[in-house]
Amino acid sequence: MQDGTFSTPGHSDETAMRGDVFAADCPTRQLLDRIADKWSALILIVLGQGPIRFNALKQRVDGVSQKMLSQTLKSLERDGLVSRSVVATVPVTVTYAVTPLGRGLMASMQAMIDWAETRMPEVAAAQADYDRRSRETH
Repeated sequence: MQDGTFSTPGHSDETAMRGDVFAADCPTRQLLDRIADKWSALILIVLGQGPIRFNALKQRVDGVSQKMLSQTLKSLERDGLVSRSVVATVPVTVTYAVTPLGRGLMASMQAMIDWAETRMPEVAAAQADYDRRSRETH
């Protein structure tokens, strides 16, 4: 097995398209960097509920700027996770949707979402404990 790769149950040790995930130029790392950023994850969650127009998506993803939403959608479309449909109306109607590839990713993301939702009380308690200890030492 190549250094920096991990063997997981059900997967061979072949690394044909894999590289060292710790190297900045590793394709796997680049994709993980993209899908792990907060905007991509939130956008995919909203799109998982069904196709939606740009402005409606912007309203649903609280805090995202128009520029960041546009850039993130382009990146997700380039990666094959999101599709963009344009209908020649006045004004032009642009709708975004999750692709089958994106749905596969969302299935994996759901485990993380479930973990976060069920473990948030423990995380909040750990944060409060850390903050208390930090105040006591300073």
